[in-house]
Amino acid sequence: MRRLVPLAFLVCGLCYLAAEIGGALVVRPEMVSPLWLGNVLLASILVLTRRKIWPAFLPAGLAGFFLFDLAVGEPIRSLVWFAVSNAVEVLIAAWFLRISFDGVPQLTNVKSLARYSFYAVFLAPFVGAFFGAFTTTGHYWATWKVAFLSEAIGFLTLMPAILGWARVIPVLPQKPRAYYLEALSLLAAMAVLAYFAITAPQQSTPPVVFYSLVPLLIWSTLRFGSTGVSTSMIAVAFIAIWNAVHGRGPFIAPGPHINVFSLQMFLFFMAAPFMVLAALVEETKDVAQTLRLRDRELNDAQRVARTGSWKWDASSNTVTWSAELYRLAGYNPELPAPSFKEHKKLFTPESWSLLKQGIERAMQTGVPYKLDLEAIRSDGTRFWLTTRGEAVMDANGRPLYLRGTTQDITDRKLSEAALIAMSGRLITAQEEERSRIARELHDDLSQRLALLQISLQQFKQSMPELSSPAQQHLEIIEGLATEVSSDIRSLSHELHPAKLETLGLVASLKGLCSEFSAQHELAVEFVSSNIPDFIPKDVTLCLFRITQEALHNVVKHSGAAEAVVELSGYADEISLCIRDSGRGFDINSVAGVSGLGLNSLRERVRLVRGQLSIESKLSQGTQIHVCIPLPATNAQVAPEGKARRANA
Repeated sequence: MRRLVPLAFLVCGLCYLAAEIGGALVVRPEMVSPLWLGNVLLASILVLTRRKIWPAFLPAGLAGFFLFDLAVGEPIRSLVWFAVSNAVEVLIAAWFLRISFDGVPQLTNVKSLARYSFYAVFLAPFVGAFFGAFTTTGHYWATWKVAFLSEAIGFLTLMPAILGWARVIPVLPQKPRAYYLEALSLLAAMAVLAYFAITAPQQSTPPVVFYSLVPLLIWSTLRFGSTGVSTSMIAVAFIAIWNAVHGRGPFIAPGPHINVFSLQMFLFFMAAPFMVLAALVEETKDVAQTLRLRDRELNDAQRVARTGSWKWDASSNTVTWSAELYRLAGYNPELPAPSFKEHKKLFTPESWSLLKQGIERAMQTGVPYKLDLEAIRSDGTRFWLTTRGEAVMDANGRPLYLRGTTQDITDRKLSEAALIAMSGRLITAQEEERSRIARELHDDLSQRLALLQISLQQFKQSMPELSSPAQQHLEIIEGLATEVSSDIRSLSHELHPAKLETLGLVASLKGLCSEFSAQHELAVEFVSSNIPDFIPKDVTLCLFRITQEALHNVVKHSGAAEAVVELSGYADEISLCIRDSGRGFDINSVAGVSGLGLNSLRERVRLVRGQLSIESKLSQGTQIHVCIPLPATNAQVAPEGKARRANA
């Protein structure tokens, strides 16, 4: 409260001073003001302050106007209408501007300028002029017109300047010296040219002198925005009105009168276009600054994500890279990006072939692509990339250009390679442990059980005097020993299929299918065709384990009565297909779940660089398809048409 009282007195003094300046610009003998500054100043003060202190500042400002009007001898009638007009106009302008802009207006775009112009330049003077026209006994509508234009020009020129100064003054110490020199030079040049253009008598003023103000206004617009334009127009307005009041310039009508309306139109149409231009310029600057900020944020995000963006215009064969893509490729960002043909040296031959196919398909069909490619930096080092691309089409479906992103996935590839190596070692260790346990079962437990069976038979033969119950009990023990021995042999065979090494893949799979048919209520049909003479050991073991796991899944989960195992050989690969007509399952529902052993199947296939696909639908069965590439030495396969079929 203690600070508010001195501030209120300061507002009162400023408004009184503004009224004094406005009074000095009153045109006589008409006693009208082409430009009234008091209300503009008070409305600007209210806009720049919090609304809760308006009850102190508004009466203080109106008191300053009242003291001036009282000092110049205005009649009581005029004093009352001046007070009403000033209060209504100031409140309308300040209230609607604060509400509309949610704070201090910033005329940085055309939309903001249009909103400001409606409330401050039009609405407030329009309403206030209805009350202000009652301050004189002259023609009401002539007085209304002058009052409206005098306030509108003030809000168009002075208020943007005040708001701009309030925004610029706190940061003035940060401005370079060249900023001050440029601003002072511009203001001085504007004042000098305006003085020579307006001070000379109307008959001796060539039109080109008025046109000389336009370059300076453009200068102020481009360099200082709406604040520069409004400040320059204040200088022009003061010089024009001052000279008109003292009988000089082009706005002197014949005789002692001044063409006030012509003067106001001159000021309005000088200020309005350049204010619009300033809003456009600042809007463009804001957009450019926003784009630069977004570019920096995008570059930072790409740098953190190690992802670059690119664009290829096929018509001009120009390629554009982002800064991060230059860094990933190890190229100098000051040089143009390599052309499409030059991209061939950036990739290994296999990766370049995949990339060309993806680009051609995208340009022809519009289908985006995503590829993992092995690239080569400018220093020769190799690294891995994931590149995504899509074609942008015109209205007729013709490709305009191709755009996409490229991400460095070298760390991921190294991790995957390490994981694959670890998985391979685990599977190898598992197979070795299975083989060891199988040997122990076969060489130790099976032999002991065989000796136990022989001993039981010898004991039975050497004891003919045994009672019938005892002989029956002995036969039961002998049967259990035989059953355990058979189970151990089956377990040993399942742990390590020794037939693979001796009989080969086809015979082993055929035997596996026969065993499943005999042990479970499942009819397994085995079909083989064109099987190569030589299949690598790891591929043979992989196919056997996949068949074994798949048949177990059929028995446990499918509920099918029959299954088909089909093994096919080709020039460069071998294919295995296992299908059943059971209950099936939802592929998506078991993604990432190891209950069906799918992860084990995928891992085994990946270790031999094969491909695994699983197709299944509820109540429509399941099909597992495996394709594994073979070495070039397997180009010769079994003669065509020699297919082997086994029904078990």
